[in-house]
Amino acid sequence: MEKSFKSNAINYGLYLGAALSLITVAIYAINLDLMVNMWLGICLLLVVIGFGVVSTAKSKSILEGYISFKDALTSYVFTVAIGIAISTVVSYILFNFIDPEAADYIKEKTIEMTVEMLEGFGTPSETIAKSVEDIENQNQYGLAGLLKSFAFGMIFQIIIGLIVAAIMKRNKPQDA
Repeated sequence: MEKSFKSNAINYGLYLGAALSLITVAIYAINLDLMVNMWLGICLLLVVIGFGVVSTAKSKSILEGYISFKDALTSYVFTVAIGIAISTVVSYILFNFIDPEAADYIKEKTIEMTVEMLEGFGTPSETIAKSVEDIENQNQYGLAGLLKSFAFGMIFQIIIGLIVAAIMKRNKPQDA
């Protein structure tokens, strides 16, 4: 990888991390109930994917319109990994040191929403009770919970990155 190609992915990762962190802090300041809003989560997912795609497209442009599958995937994954890592650190600091009670409030809201959703699907009460118990027993904003969330998020993002890389790749023509 060229220095400019690598720095492109790092820069977009830093921009993504800053954007996700600002959104997290803004939601914290405005209304904690938004932290459990499914539509906001989908929008944030699209933001992450968007940054990865833009980073990959910019990398392709830096490489004069040609990018290998490996380089396209690397650009996407670097960007997303850096951005999500920064956001994870900010969440850890915010919900473990600045305001741990907010994490408890979010857990309560998560339980309420889960119960409502499962009841709406006609889920048996013992299954609902088990789901509530599982949520109560995990610390979503503890180090282990955030690392687990980061790992599963990255697995999902790598799958998206494979698709993006397959679409964006363009090999240089071979001179005969």
